[in-house]
Amino acid sequence: MTTISSRLYEGEKDFQTMIDLLNRIRPASRINEFPNKTSIEENLASEEIRANTKLWFDGSQPIGWAYVDDSHNLLWELEKQYTEPVGAKMVAWGADCIRSGKNLAAGESSTLDASCREDFSERVDFLRQHGFRQTEVVTVHMKRNLSEPIPEFELPHGFQIRPVKGIEEAEAIASTHRAAFGTEYMTTENRLVIMNTSEYDPSLDLVVVAPDGTIAAYCTCSAEQSGQGYSDPVATHPNYQRMGLAKALLIQGMKMLKQRGMKSAHLGTSGDNIAMQKTAESVGFFLEHRVIWFEKEITN
Repeated sequence: MTTISSRLYEGEKDFQTMIDLLNRIRPASRINEFPNKTSIEENLASEEIRANTKLWFDGSQPIGWAYVDDSHNLLWELEKQYTEPVGAKMVAWGADCIRSGKNLAAGESSTLDASCREDFSERVDFLRQHGFRQTEVVTVHMKRNLSEPIPEFELPHGFQIRPVKGIEEAEAIASTHRAAFGTEYMTTENRLVIMNTSEYDPSLDLVVVAPDGTIAAYCTCSAEQSGQGYSDPVATHPNYQRMGLAKALLIQGMKMLKQRGMKSAHLGTSGDNIAMQKTAESVGFFLEHRVIWFEKEITN
């Protein structure tokens, strides 16, 4: 009789074990949903996140994994038949990561967060059963069929779209991201991690350059073997908003993805980012699905 065991992440071999498990148990229709191979690779570049990663086994057979990222999100995959014996342990592991990472004093609290498609009823039920409360945060995922005609665009005089030159522009792109979204998350180091992942294609990492050479906006595209292309994130520096730069980037991104044989383009944005949603709709994107967010209070 085999027994269920778990251990901490031990290195590159475990990364491949995690991806193999994801590919084995996820339906083909969800294979590129977050977290996908690229986002997991980006996350596990962080020593702190690697320390917050655990794998579960039935005998020698991998059956699940879970980790907590630097935004306190619990991310996991688990074979369905092990939900009862292992699911609660994964949530408990996530809570332990929050307590140790925050160094919570006695009586202090924080939250462990999680998300899933609103139509993924099994995972919604799982989160609620394990003490997660749905928040008002929503992420909108949009799709554009590339078989339909792609419009042309016209940039303001003196502006141009080109691929990123290389890692020497990481700092400028990260700065543009922080200014656009009002967040400190995208550091130069985080940008370099993205540019060093195995699936990164610099020719699809597009920037809009202002006449003075400043990076005014960017859009990081990617092409998947499944035939799905991605055109996000899209970010425009506040100094250059309302000039049609995001629209131009989406159109150019779609053209390049179509040239690479992609059947569709996809993007995600905050449910509060109405401007981005309207921009995407203006070039043919439509709502594909929504992701809802949950939180679980963790008290020391």
